[in-house]
Amino acid sequence: MSDRIRIVVADDHPLYREGVVRCLDEDPDFTVVGQADDARSAIEIVTRERPDVVLLDLSMPGGGGMAALKAIRGLDPAPVVAMLTVSENDDDVLQALKAGALGYVLKGVGGRDLLAIVRDLAAGRSYVSPTLAAQILNAMRDGPRQPAHPVDGLSKREQDILRLVSGGLSNKEVGRELDLQEKTVKHYMTAILQKLHVRNRTEAALIARDHWNN
Repeated sequence: MSDRIRIVVADDHPLYREGVVRCLDEDPDFTVVGQADDARSAIEIVTRERPDVVLLDLSMPGGGGMAALKAIRGLDPAPVVAMLTVSENDDDVLQALKAGALGYVLKGVGGRDLLAIVRDLAAGRSYVSPTLAAQILNAMRDGPRQPAHPVDGLSKREQDILRLVSGGLSNKEVGRELDLQEKTVKHYMTAILQKLHVRNRTEAALIARDHWNN
């Protein structure tokens, strides 16, 4: 047991979190020593358990995954942290990597790939999902971009979702259109509202319609 890679998994979606935990626990190389459903709990559990690797959702209650990342990376010694998230936004990836995340993994990853990624992370190797790698390299090369409008600063997936929401579709209907789970759509919508600095989906839809119709 002592030579196993010790992991904490933090995600506020119970079904997804439990699936990740099951996948890891079934492999003899890993043992999950803690689970958290918000940022504060993640920091407390990591501080207490001192795992080797932390898998951290980006958008969580209790301060958010970015705040948890910074606090966890401030520990001495600090564990390896990888973001396990749905966000494909360049700024989210760059911000996480600059704050000390060694990995940025999209939630669509398969179980076998996730096990290989965690092994690499534990060995000190970095990982960014291949679909994001090229755009991140371009973003780092070109420097910070200031979009002309907040809607233009959304990722392509976020814009696709916002277009459907602006057309009057519910989260469930959006999920059906884009082959996403309703909870995943809700997750994206939370990020969209934060980035547009609006309080609800109606305000977001109005901003989007005004921008796209001009």
